[in-house]
Amino acid sequence: MARHLITSALPYINGIKHLGNMVGSMLPADVYSRYLRQRGHDVLFICATDEHGTPAELAAKELGVPVDEFCAQAHEAQKAVYDGFNLAFDYFGRSSSPQNREITQEIARELKANGFIEERAIRQVYSNADGRFLPDRYIIGTCPHCGYDKARGDQCENCTRVLDPTDLIDPRSAISGSSDLEVRETKHLFLLQSALAGEVEAWVDQRADNWPVLASSIARKWLTEGLHDRAITRDLDWGVPVPADTWPELAAEGKVFYVWFDAPIEYIGATKEWSDQDPENRDWRSWWWESEADVHYTQFMGKDNVPFHSVMFPATQLGTRSPWKMVDVIKAFNWLNYYGGKFSTSQKRGVFTHDALEILPADYWRYFMMANAPESDDTSFTWEHFTATVNKDLADTLGNFVNRVLSFSRKRFGDAVPEGGEPGEAEARLGEEIARLLAEYEEHMEAIQFRKAAASLRALWSAGNSYLEEKAPWLEIKTNKEGAALTLRTAMNLIHLYAVVSEPFIPTSSATMRAAFDLKDDTAVWVTQEEAKALAAVPVGTPFTVPPVLFAKLTDEDLAAYKERFGGETE
Repeated sequence: MARHLITSALPYINGIKHLGNMVGSMLPADVYSRYLRQRGHDVLFICATDEHGTPAELAAKELGVPVDEFCAQAHEAQKAVYDGFNLAFDYFGRSSSPQNREITQEIARELKANGFIEERAIRQVYSNADGRFLPDRYIIGTCPHCGYDKARGDQCENCTRVLDPTDLIDPRSAISGSSDLEVRETKHLFLLQSALAGEVEAWVDQRADNWPVLASSIARKWLTEGLHDRAITRDLDWGVPVPADTWPELAAEGKVFYVWFDAPIEYIGATKEWSDQDPENRDWRSWWWESEADVHYTQFMGKDNVPFHSVMFPATQLGTRSPWKMVDVIKAFNWLNYYGGKFSTSQKRGVFTHDALEILPADYWRYFMMANAPESDDTSFTWEHFTATVNKDLADTLGNFVNRVLSFSRKRFGDAVPEGGEPGEAEARLGEEIARLLAEYEEHMEAIQFRKAAASLRALWSAGNSYLEEKAPWLEIKTNKEGAALTLRTAMNLIHLYAVVSEPFIPTSSATMRAAFDLKDDTAVWVTQEEAKALAAVPVGTPFTVPPVLFAKLTDEDLAAYKERFGGETE
């Protein structure tokens, strides 16, 4: 049994997230965590809301509530959605927690003591119209690299280049839209990434061959272009304060740490939040202190987050000279688009997670998103594709198999698994095929290749249908009742197998399938190769019930209604 630490990029506190955000971080992390737990590993799955930065301040101001109150309410609203998607976090924390503040400040002190943070006077953009210094995200202009005219002062969403506000062409305030900006001098703390570049590059060289090409190529591109020292403080009222015992002047001015400095540290902070709930039985350092535990650490994120996780956070950890556990694998995702255009939280384009759950149960979305995960390239959500996938894979291939097997068996043999004859050649072939497909499924899950894993899972479901069509128990029963009973018993064992191995993708439906059988000692967490070949986990005489329809087919009327509500194309 191995120990696995899993984190997904922290969802920002400002607003409910869209499907693109879900499929690029939290959902795949959940699927992988569930799989590892089933295989007997010790797993800690950590996430949190990312609560600092200007957007939270402005959203609270717009609503007329204190920013801490806004964040508390927004955290609960997001958590309710993630619970609705059955995301099985071991802990879902908050970056505004006292634990994160404590650890962030201590890490900053260590970086300063080791010569990797220095105070510099810089010239910063000040908005006369707004009467304040503007944080990077609230300066908008044209990207000097790709020409995108809505680039932010910290990063261009279009080309993903990290920027400084002074890089922008024709900058303006994102708050007021005013171009009445001037540059004034102020002091900030800088993380000396340039001094750590060699160490970061050596670390990336040790690890990146185990990363998907998307993640490794982004990290190496950054390193090739050179690491620059980066300001890690901001002029805000909301954030982790600069500690007064180390930087009294900056603390007096109300400087706080840059959200991208403290947000990755919240992975550690949230683990301490989890540990502090039960300190006698939980030790956060055993997951984060390299010398105390052998832990395999996997991060999940969209491609725009890769630079911060592959370069900036590792530089921060390395610069402390403390034995922090560093990431082993970064699993990065491309974009899930909406009819060829980007999902956008700010522009409310696409399907948002709370709306998705209002329309259909979580398993419909979980399966579709993972079966079409944007791993190798950007993918596009369309209602036509979603409807076709639900109807073909979930309703026809899996749901119909479960329903017709159990319904027919109850009608002809009663409410218990029938005995029938001994397995024959068809059952032997089926067992070999199921074992082969299960091994393939396991291989793809171990490699964190979700589209391939979903295809193997779908093939497992299809194998049951092929067996049923071959044996045709509705015809077989006319001449060979024992043979039909065997076919149905075998098919019921397939249903139980599907319930076990499908759980990472469709946990609610898997539980429903499993509960159809009254197996008092059903403690199976996975299926071995031998068990897959034997297909005998559900004994003769086991009582069963026919569950409600697992997946309702979506109609043309449903499709039309979804397109009318959410739009069928980008504007």
